[in-house]
Amino acid sequence: MSKIKRWAEKLEALTSTSTSDPEGYLGHPVNAYKLVKRMNTDWQELERIVLQDPADGFINNLTVQKQYFPSEEDEAGAAKALMRLQDTYKLDPDSISKGKLPGVKHSAFLTAEDCFDMGKIAYNDGDYYHTVLWMQQALKQIDEGEDTDISKSEVLDYLSYSVFQLGDLFRAIELTRRLIALDPTHERAGGNLHYFEALLEKEQHEGKVNKTAFEEPKTVSGIYERPPDYLPEREVYEALCRGEGVKMTNRRQKRLHCRYQDGNRNPRLLLAPIKEEDEWDSPHIVRHYDVLSHEEIETIKELAKPKLARASIINSVTGIQEPAMYRVSKSAWLEEEDSAVIVRVNQRIEDITGLTAKTAELLQIANYGVGGQYEPHFDFSRRPFDSNLRTDGNRVATYLAYMSDVPAGGATVFPDFGAAIWPKKGTAVFWYNLFRSGEGDYRTRHAACPVLVGSKWVANKWFHERGQEFIRPCGLTEVD
Repeated sequence: MSKIKRWAEKLEALTSTSTSDPEGYLGHPVNAYKLVKRMNTDWQELERIVLQDPADGFINNLTVQKQYFPSEEDEAGAAKALMRLQDTYKLDPDSISKGKLPGVKHSAFLTAEDCFDMGKIAYNDGDYYHTVLWMQQALKQIDEGEDTDISKSEVLDYLSYSVFQLGDLFRAIELTRRLIALDPTHERAGGNLHYFEALLEKEQHEGKVNKTAFEEPKTVSGIYERPPDYLPEREVYEALCRGEGVKMTNRRQKRLHCRYQDGNRNPRLLLAPIKEEDEWDSPHIVRHYDVLSHEEIETIKELAKPKLARASIINSVTGIQEPAMYRVSKSAWLEEEDSAVIVRVNQRIEDITGLTAKTAELLQIANYGVGGQYEPHFDFSRRPFDSNLRTDGNRVATYLAYMSDVPAGGATVFPDFGAAIWPKKGTAVFWYNLFRSGEGDYRTRHAACPVLVGSKWVANKWFHERGQEFIRPCGLTEVD
């Protein structure tokens, strides 16, 4: 009973803080991860305790409520989101553990046990790079005297094997010896040490190991190099997300202007023209201001929330829609029958762009939570025989409206030409995905950077080729 009371007191303290500002509280990625972890892992421990009690009514109620709680998959997803932020924004585990992030309104911290669990999730996923980072952080906090149920030997067990997997044989032997010193009866450690030492002796005999490597471990500033992955422009993309490497020169900036735009004398915009600002010259990207009011945004969000589902992508090989780790968000499609607000917003977008929406897609609403992202991608289809294109043609243009400010992260970046566009509530950006010839403009490959702090809401409108023939006629060359 005392354990249950302690758990309830901790939960009550958390609830009073989180319910006063749920969006701000869960906008801190550490708080989001801890809440998911608490409702999954910690709840299982509470359930184990109360199941020893014969109170059937309480147990039945517990079982019913559990179906609404996060799963192990959700906890792993939240942990991987933290690791994604760690990589993209070059955050060290100590800063994340102490909750030292830009733009946060609520304090947060990770315990040694939280860090250990982060490391275990990475380990189970075969991600030894992050396993080492988080096990080292757990060990650091234990060494600093933090009160925890996690033992040093448990941490060293994972850490020693993970550094071995990263190819650091000398450090693996050092850590394994430290583990055996703490727990001489640890059977796996004894076997690992024998194997590591035999392997080292063999490699030294064959001349493959530099004998001075023990003093000079294969690390950069004490941190192992991050393994390469499937994305060729990873470094450029992540640098842009941090606001680095933006190729906005003085010469280019002089070609960017602001203006009032009336949609080629559209009657609905003559008395209230839209404020338009150039974000980039080539390809031409513009931002429109005050395209959505606060009231419209709130209505759209409320309409979308019941329909939100994990966003999917179209497999370029099979043409089948499926979820993917490189697109982490929830999305919903809103029809004009849903509300007069949707009718009004669709008409406004059509007026501003001058394009016909008869062949456009429905208004898509997307929400990016903690670590939410969409890695570099094209909005237009590159599959020449895509059946979806036969009727309406390819996606000729993208209209992307920002429905929230984002305290940190969440930029829209274009790695090919080095542009970064930051979310501003009520504004929208517009660009063409295709040249006038109908050929894809491969420079428009873009990405939604991971949300570091806060929650990002956007609305997308994709226009298709059919119906635009006289509005945007072909040019004289393939790349006009």
